[in-house]
Amino acid sequence: MMIARAGLAFLMLSGAALAQQPKIDCKTAQSNVELGYCAEKEFERADAELNRVFTRVLAAIDRQDHYTPEQRTKWKTALRETQRNWVKFKEQDCGELIGYEWSGGTGTSLASLGCQTEKTRTRTRDLVDRYEVK
Repeated sequence: MMIARAGLAFLMLSGAALAQQPKIDCKTAQSNVELGYCAEKEFERADAELNRVFTRVLAAIDRQDHYTPEQRTKWKTALRETQRNWVKFKEQDCGELIGYEWSGGTGTSLASLGCQTEKTRTRTRDLVDRYEVK
């Protein structure tokens, strides 16, 4: 019981410390920590938009009533598999390869996040265009 109370106290103090940290303004970010934070948030927004669009694409396939339910199921299965392969490609292309290209320097993580963000935005535009969803 003492351990649980100590853990709870630690979490409360950690949360309070995090709440007191200065807010990062991504419009004026300059340090690597600030730039990294902003790049991560930008990627998270791009990824959330891709997930939103992907859900709409699956729904659009379901509305293709000139296909049988079995055909629509196969189409969605193929699209999901393609998306999994695309994610693997994006992670490999923007991961290890960026590390080599940047020689493991301090800008490597920012370059990796930038690469992932751009590829994610491109994939989102591709799905929007191909399936005419917004």
